[in-house]
Amino acid sequence: MRGLARLLITNPVLTNLTFVLVLAMGTLSYLSLPRQQDPTINFNWIVIVTSWPGASASDIETQLTDPMEEAIQRVDDLDFVSSYSREGLSSILVRFEDISEDVFERRLADLRREVGTAEDVFPGEASDPLFIEITSSNAFPATTLALVGAGDDESLRKQAELIENELERRPRIDRVDLLAFAEPELKVQFDPQVLASRGLSPLDLANTVQLFFRDLAAGELDVGGTSWLVRLRGKSNAPEDVLQFPMVGRDGSVRVGDVATVIRTQAERSELVRFNGQPAVMMAVMKAEGANTLELVDEVRDYVAARNALADVTGTRLELIDDQTIPTRKALSIMENNALIGLALVLLVAWVFLGLRIAILTAIGIPFILAATFWVLGGLNQTLNVTVLLGVVIALGMLVDDAVVVVEAIYYRMERGVRGLNAVMDALAETAAPVTAAVLTTVAAFMPLMLLPGILGKFMMVIPLVVSVALLISLIEAFWMLPAHVLSASSDGPSTGWMQRLRTRMTRWIRRVYTRALVKAIRYPWVAIAVVITVLAGAGGLLATGKIRADFFASDPIRVFYVNVDSEPGTRLESTLEMVLAVESVVKAGLEDNEARGVIAYAGQQFTETEPLRGSHRGQILVGLNPEGREVSDIVDGLRDAVDSVPGPSRVTFLQLAGGPPAAKPISIKVRGSEYGELRAAADQVKMILAATPGVKDITDDAQEGRMALEMAFNADQMSRSGLSPDVVARNLRMLVDGEIVASVQDAGETVNVRVVANQSQMDSPERLLQTQLATPSGGLVSLDDLMDVTRTPTLGTIRHYNFRRAITVEAEIDAEITDTVTANTQVMTAWAPMQSQYPDIDLDFSGELDDIQESLDSIGVLFLFGLGVMYLILGTQFKSYGQPVLILVTVPLAFTGVILGLFVTGNPLSLYTLYGVVALSGIAVNSAIVLISAANDRLRLGMSLKHATLYAARRRVVPIVITVLTTIAGLFSWPPAWAGSP
Repeated sequence: MRGLARLLITNPVLTNLTFVLVLAMGTLSYLSLPRQQDPTINFNWIVIVTSWPGASASDIETQLTDPMEEAIQRVDDLDFVSSYSREGLSSILVRFEDISEDVFERRLADLRREVGTAEDVFPGEASDPLFIEITSSNAFPATTLALVGAGDDESLRKQAELIENELERRPRIDRVDLLAFAEPELKVQFDPQVLASRGLSPLDLANTVQLFFRDLAAGELDVGGTSWLVRLRGKSNAPEDVLQFPMVGRDGSVRVGDVATVIRTQAERSELVRFNGQPAVMMAVMKAEGANTLELVDEVRDYVAARNALADVTGTRLELIDDQTIPTRKALSIMENNALIGLALVLLVAWVFLGLRIAILTAIGIPFILAATFWVLGGLNQTLNVTVLLGVVIALGMLVDDAVVVVEAIYYRMERGVRGLNAVMDALAETAAPVTAAVLTTVAAFMPLMLLPGILGKFMMVIPLVVSVALLISLIEAFWMLPAHVLSASSDGPSTGWMQRLRTRMTRWIRRVYTRALVKAIRYPWVAIAVVITVLAGAGGLLATGKIRADFFASDPIRVFYVNVDSEPGTRLESTLEMVLAVESVVKAGLEDNEARGVIAYAGQQFTETEPLRGSHRGQILVGLNPEGREVSDIVDGLRDAVDSVPGPSRVTFLQLAGGPPAAKPISIKVRGSEYGELRAAADQVKMILAATPGVKDITDDAQEGRMALEMAFNADQMSRSGLSPDVVARNLRMLVDGEIVASVQDAGETVNVRVVANQSQMDSPERLLQTQLATPSGGLVSLDDLMDVTRTPTLGTIRHYNFRRAITVEAEIDAEITDTVTANTQVMTAWAPMQSQYPDIDLDFSGELDDIQESLDSIGVLFLFGLGVMYLILGTQFKSYGQPVLILVTVPLAFTGVILGLFVTGNPLSLYTLYGVVALSGIAVNSAIVLISAANDRLRLGMSLKHATLYAARRRVVPIVITVLTTIAGLFSWPPAWAGSP
């Protein structure tokens, strides 16, 4: 090994060419890495959406959700299953456990197969289940657009469809989700009284349209040796063609136009969007996996500019409401700038102790190491994101630690007259073992963190990857590149100027002061031990007394927030929109000038952290903020009283999003049971407990009463006397209310459905519907009221399930200055315990952040012990001792004490990211002890006594230890002061 080192170090051409090659390839890799704010990960979440237009929530539950959930239970590796059944829609969220990608693909195939078996019992009108895989790429829009038109008309709809198709063809875009977009329809509207007066029923009209409105390929016809195609064409997108269809079963004297009107229109919307009061279609652009977010949004911006140049022709314009490039660019820029500041600080520390020439030779190793690291990351198909750059910042100060130890050893020998290759080889012989052990122990502390489970682990996995790769590459720099450069540039030894004399006096002073302090500590060991114990006890007291607040998912908020507006169930969509617009005007008034990038209001849907909530009584306002300005929480707090005073809505709440891994709300309590009345009472009791808990705010639940329902049942006697079959009556009833799609036609690349439906102006009350008369086979008329037993009853608007039982989820936010997630949930558990006997069939599932916190805490503890075990193994191997590794590992709790004191001084919370850093810190903390004990062992082997070996080793190693500590601090110190800003 010594011969190989000599061969590499003495070949400057090979060294320099390798250095330049790595710099070039690393720079190219860095420039080509896709930019995004968060790493690309799969959450192992699948959303299954199935629609059944016109069905009540209860029908959706029993005929769609329950069969699918029964099938889903047969799939392995489920973490939890959550579903909601609402009017016309079933949505099931399936979260799998933390499994490998290959296993996840197999489980997804199993899920599709099992759900496919449940489709056999679906009603004929239900759609096929739609499977949506949720990843970090498509969980949140890369950019949100609003297509604004002068009117809510066909022009706006067609432009929205055109833009959607053009954007989705771009490789960087996964999909575009449209809100307030309606499909085209040919609507055949009839007057029930006109039909009845002619002895016709809605079914006769539907059958007529269905029979005439079809195309047929009849085959080929041989005409004089020439082949002709024979085609029947009945489909047409022109309303006037449908009006001419003769009613089937009549003599041709009655046509469709005699009993109905036909118009080209749009399907009934389930959402309405307004931008500055004008009709709009909202477009959420989701990026493709691995796509460069910055390039994607630049591409969308260029497209918006090109489309708006044609605004006079199209009658529409595109508005950019929100995009993630501004926070992404800002975060990446800040991390890059802080890394440069850290590099400068490292160079400054090295200059102070080692001189400019040696400092430069040491510092130029950092670009080499970083370039090689980015080269490796490019080969691993990683992206350039905030997490990667955070790993770079963490590693920055440590990258030169081994180089500093090596170069200081060389420098030490040169000061004492040893020159050239001898100084280099002697220094490498002295430092190779402790430096390698120090790097390996740090890697041993970081690498287990790659095994951290859950979403947090997937988000943070890249940090130990970056740090470990960089540290291992730093060994190449320290043992090859640096000695070769020092040998080429420093053959004459250190300078002898005034700065060098000052530097020599400073290092001697450090050694002298430290040695005297160490002698006193050795002379009075119990005093030193008492001081250490006092400091440890003080840190423990700060934790025990709550002086260090806990905010386990502390993260920076995204510069966007939502205002949720809820009205009473059954509220018309248009009325909900009016309330939303009223709240929007108050929100706009509460914003400062140029504070918002865009504000858009919509009714019919609410975006949440996990899945959208739909319903005509729900509305939301999206506020995209400019990068600079007040904190999001300050803006929201300033708006609360104003929006609460707006008349109309039954509830107004706020939703703030934070960067990093998606997490449920701090308080998310599933109240699970079977009978809805008991569920509702228990959920109300939990909300009362939360309202009395300090620091809890924005208390909501996801269960609301639905609209009034007109429930009908066939009257068997009346049906028998009328001669009508149940199927005929049921189809007629559907066409009177929601209509029936009887055919479709392709027009300009889109599907136009043909819907037969009663004129809704004739169906403006339950009484009018029940009085509608149907023609009987005998030629008479009978009203629906005569054929049905009718009851009027309230319904449930939404029915939630959690892990296959009915549930009401009570959620709340917390004020981190007053309480934390664990404390708040514990207080609720304590208050609920005496009430449990009142609700014997109810159980509370405390999930949300609490589950994720417990999973992460348990895993971090195990990984911490595993890392310590690997570190002990490495140290025991090097020192061939059982006791010395224990002495080295004692530095770990001392380092944690420093963390606690630092949190106390700065006022920052104890978060999972802090605990993550503590585990990593354990690898850093032992490095100084390794080089110190290694030097002491060398002196023991030379025959010194234990006390003298300790003192002389400490005196010899104190300067490189101080340098490495200061360079590590310098590399990290660029971050806390936020000299380049904070993301």
